[in-house]
Amino acid sequence: MHISQSHWQQIEDYLRRDDRCVLPLGSTEQHAYLSLSTDSILAEKISCDAAEPLGIPVFPVLPYGITPYFMDYPGTVSLRVSTYLAVISDVLDALYQHGFRRIMIVNGHGGNNPAGAFADEWLNTHPGAGIKFHNWWNAPRTWAHVSATDPVASHASWMENFPWTRLAGVAMPTEAAPTLKTPRKYSATEMRARLGTGNFSGLYQRPDDEMLAIWRTAVAETRDMLEDWND
Repeated sequence: MHISQSHWQQIEDYLRRDDRCVLPLGSTEQHAYLSLSTDSILAEKISCDAAEPLGIPVFPVLPYGITPYFMDYPGTVSLRVSTYLAVISDVLDALYQHGFRRIMIVNGHGGNNPAGAFADEWLNTHPGAGIKFHNWWNAPRTWAHVSATDPVASHASWMENFPWTRLAGVAMPTEAAPTLKTPRKYSATEMRARLGTGNFSGLYQRPDDEMLAIWRTAVAETRDMLEDWND
């Protein structure tokens, strides 16, 4: 259940019987011909789809992340690491104050991984809390499904091309993008010069039946993590 569909009294009542919640992390950055909000859209939707039958609240996705290497692509917004971790700290503190103790962070952007390390630190000063940091797209079962479908998959390629990340009236190239090796060693200017459209490698789109099958795997894997807090 998305938090926007609740009022505060309902959340207070929920906290009398459960202390789980989900915090999605996204990014606003280039994704070739897909939405600039791709990472945010996917992180929030996977969270909501996984949590809905369990009745666990999902908070709004944090739409900005750490993505300095794409800053030469207009529309990209990157936060400083210090700013980002300060926001994460404030959000986690607020959740803890209200009584949430089992917090699942569903991350949709690899550049946000410093939040995972910060969460480990945060736990040391918040007794009774537990956090799962879940990179939904490369979790074991989901990544195995992606690799079995097409081993050439990366940022802004077919693996992020779902019906809900596409833009109306935008046609996808039919040829695969060439592979950019070790892309993040470059500055933002070099990155755009080398990367072109923004797809790191692989096809831009695959059939929807394949994508929806991957999505079902990702939802099930995320839901299983929400249900089981013993590992």
